[in-house]
Amino acid sequence: MRTASLWLRQLSARQWRWALCVVVFTLGSTGCHRRPTVEPGYHEYAYVTNGRSNSVSVLDLLELRNVKTIPVGAGPTGVAASPTRNEIYVANADSNNITIINAERNVVEATIGVHRAPYFVSVSPDGKRAYVANSGSANVSVIDLDKRAVIATIRVGGAPGLARVSPDGKVAVVSNRADNTVSIIDTLKLAVRSTAPVCQQPQDLVILPDSSKAFVACPGSNQLASVDLVSGRMLTLLDVGNMPVQLALKPDGGELFVSNFGGNNFSIVETANNEVGGSYLIGDQPTRGIVTSDNSLLYVSNFGSDTVSVYAIDEGRVIGTVQVGSHPDGLALSPDEAHLLVVNSRSGDVAVVRTVKTRDNSKLSADRALVTLIPVGNQPNDIVIKAFQVGEAKK
Repeated sequence: MRTASLWLRQLSARQWRWALCVVVFTLGSTGCHRRPTVEPGYHEYAYVTNGRSNSVSVLDLLELRNVKTIPVGAGPTGVAASPTRNEIYVANADSNNITIINAERNVVEATIGVHRAPYFVSVSPDGKRAYVANSGSANVSVIDLDKRAVIATIRVGGAPGLARVSPDGKVAVVSNRADNTVSIIDTLKLAVRSTAPVCQQPQDLVILPDSSKAFVACPGSNQLASVDLVSGRMLTLLDVGNMPVQLALKPDGGELFVSNFGGNNFSIVETANNEVGGSYLIGDQPTRGIVTSDNSLLYVSNFGSDTVSVYAIDEGRVIGTVQVGSHPDGLALSPDEAHLLVVNSRSGDVAVVRTVKTRDNSKLSADRALVTLIPVGNQPNDIVIKAFQVGEAKK
């Protein structure tokens, strides 16, 4: 297994595709194909934060290779892409600042100081503001991305882990780990509108597409809280698996998948009626999940078993498992969803998994397999993808 892994690392993207085509052709398949020609100036980049290298790796998804390493602040963790301009935002937890990367030139354009220990950054749907929960300062920094400046610092609960902006842009929801509460910030007034007690050590959270409710994972009590964003009150507590650490929402908002790190399973939550549909074994220490845009497949990274599991949502069963690198964590799908990118935190690389469907469009694809491993930095944490045509960013 080690020999095969080293061989994969030594192949370039071009060599790998050639070798793969030889194997596929030998097996008699006609599935090998070239990517369609793209317009000049079109780019698909993945940005990976390297926590112990103080850098961001830039991966070219058209060539499947690492094209640049960008020095940022100390201890980079969360990363986000602007929905309206060709920019990337990096939270540097150890240097207490946010790095702005120009995606067209892949250079640092600005560095903005915030308060202590920011781990994540969330961008408003109009791309004008960023919200940063400062876990060491019990507040949220609001950044005007046009002015490149902090325009407000809002006091919230203790040890805020994440500040996520609602799809309609009207509120930002903050999980306060030390206080077991959730703060709801009015983004127009830039002030806390309400604070709701929830469950123990709230961390990851998602907001429904209609901005009506938020769901918050609480590893400290093995629960999920449902919060009404209109009234600001908690609706109910749901018992899930042991140590829920991450939430993956279907694009249609109908179901929520909870990665239970300590239970080696995931729970399915029906968001309309706030009910747990069941919990199912998946892999050793499931960490992250991501759902395809057609709501059909859930991919889960299994931190303890160095694998990614593929769960067919409508069929209600695991349909495949792919061996990736050591301690897989962050996940992202390429824009055409032909590849799944898996951040391997211990081995310091990104696994590229082919997800192409068979010719009859079945979800049970015999072609699903590891394509290559792309080396990045030391202890990669998070990943985000930005696809754009140069000169076409919205203003």
